[in-house]
Amino acid sequence: MIRLLDIMFALTGLIIGFPVLALLYVLGLFDTGSPLFRQERVGRNKKPFTLVKFRTMKVETASVASHLASTTSITKFGHFLRRTKLDELPQLWNVLIGEMSLVGPRPCLFNQEELIAERGGRGVLQVRPGITGLAQINNIDMSTPRLLAETDARMLEGLNLKNYFRYIVQTVLGRGAGDRVKD
Repeated sequence: MIRLLDIMFALTGLIIGFPVLALLYVLGLFDTGSPLFRQERVGRNKKPFTLVKFRTMKVETASVASHLASTTSITKFGHFLRRTKLDELPQLWNVLIGEMSLVGPRPCLFNQEELIAERGGRGVLQVRPGITGLAQINNIDMSTPRLLAETDARMLEGLNLKNYFRYIVQTVLGRGAGDRVKD
């Protein structure tokens, strides 16, 4: 049932949101010259996939977890995208093609070995990663691997349709700050 909802919401979001996506793409061209950010992430069962987002940092920024990047790397437009969570919209494509879900653990990088081990021990890697979830609405990011993995596991144990919609609504209404970047 959740996969069906993911497909319906992702397809609807991409179709209805196309004008917004197109506008953000064009604005991103002026901001960085390369508006889309693609990065290999850990998917379901540790299968790699390419996550797509709107770029919020300068093109030459090292490919590291957000909490390891510097705030000086974020562009002015990138701050707006992060604050409004609009940088996440292209991930609807990842949801539509089955690499992600709207709700699930945020996909990490392959070099985040401690987080992968913590999630692996709790069965978190057996599900599709998500755009949002319990950790995101509670401001828990990848800088605390054990707490994040515990929160992800707790979310998955209690994931039902009510919580699926609750996490989405709370994210859309601005709960959670997204991935932290060091000052």
